[in-house]
Amino acid sequence: MEYSLTEGRFDPPAEAAVVDGLSANLGVTLPKDYTDFLKEHNGGEGFIGDSYIIFFKAEELVDFNREYEVEKYAPGILLFASNGGGEAYGFDTNDVEMPIVRIPFIPMERQSAETIARDLADLFARLEDWK
Repeated sequence: MEYSLTEGRFDPPAEAAVVDGLSANLGVTLPKDYTDFLKEHNGGEGFIGDSYIIFFKAEELVDFNREYEVEKYAPGILLFASNGGGEAYGFDTNDVEMPIVRIPFIPMERQSAETIARDLADLFARLEDWK
């Protein structure tokens, strides 16, 4: 899948060894489309349509989720991006399909997570359409 930003830039690819070790370091098997994305674009930020998004680097995922105590406040959510404001995007690891959810940073609580996309391609499509 070719992903693109309306405006902004993606970072160069992540090291394959870093991406390949992520699932073990996070304790969850990441969706293949996401690990493939990291191998092409290790983070980046910009607009998809009118929606701003910041994708975290592969090396930042473990620390970012630990420092924000995501597992404590929103168990089963693994954050991988932000809108640059008050919301984050993450995978719902409690669901075998691992859909993408949008969740506020404050208050970060599992019941506030809203499923918005079934996978990364769907997230790009939905953000492109949001006004």
